[in-house]
Amino acid sequence: MAGTLYLVPTPIGNLGDISRRCAETLEAVDLIAAEDTRVTLKLLSHLGLKKPLVSYYRHNTDEAGERLLERLMAGENVALVTDAGTPAVSDPGEDLVALCAQHGVTVSALPGPCALTTALSVSGLPTARFTFEGFLPMNKKNRRAQLEELKAETRTMIFYEAPHKLMNTLSDLCETFGPERRISLCRELTKLHEEVVRTTLAGAVELHQEKEPRGEYVLVVEGACPQKEAATIEDGLERVKELMGEGLSRKDAVKQAAKELGLSRNELYAAALEG
Repeated sequence: MAGTLYLVPTPIGNLGDISRRCAETLEAVDLIAAEDTRVTLKLLSHLGLKKPLVSYYRHNTDEAGERLLERLMAGENVALVTDAGTPAVSDPGEDLVALCAQHGVTVSALPGPCALTTALSVSGLPTARFTFEGFLPMNKKNRRAQLEELKAETRTMIFYEAPHKLMNTLSDLCETFGPERRISLCRELTKLHEEVVRTTLAGAVELHQEKEPRGEYVLVVEGACPQKEAATIEDGLERVKELMGEGLSRKDAVKQAAKELGLSRNELYAAALEG
């Protein structure tokens, strides 16, 4: 009987955020697949655990994934952890989950720390609908192209960014979305120097021209204002009818309705005569 792959979230900064269930799972499994074994060793030391560790990171997913699948198929239980946060979210762990799904291996996800939801909840921006974009491309042309696709996105957008790329990203966001679009810059979440700055894209650019970025960032960006659907001639005729009911002549009602709805006065007048 095949074993189970456990997706175990790890603290995004504060080691106190590891849950009892996550700690018990790490203790119970046969081995732990880690993005960086050195980082995971520190967590295990904090928990007083000693467990076999294997590396599973972006550049060895194919080879390491097949080896882990063999062990899972042989009945071993494996915990997958990333350096910080929830595995398989903007993380190479998604490939291992897909591999397990293809071969009928049970995958069990434990709830826990996640930078994107932590940042979203404290951002002060709308949270009912949002889109997670992860890290933007490093190449300027590709980054601009992706942002252009998001220009009309009305949902709140969440990005991850490293400090050395922050200024380029903020500049491109400002140029593409406009300087007045709101943003919350969430830095070093749950850590000693946690900081949340709520400002506009123009304000964020200005701030970081004077202040060197430090630490990992989550950028929560306001969505675009929803575009109103263009009014139709039918909408115009309905408005003409309302205005005539209020005492306006057909001519004056057409003139006002056309102005309100952005319609051609001549086309609307012709339609009103036919009606």
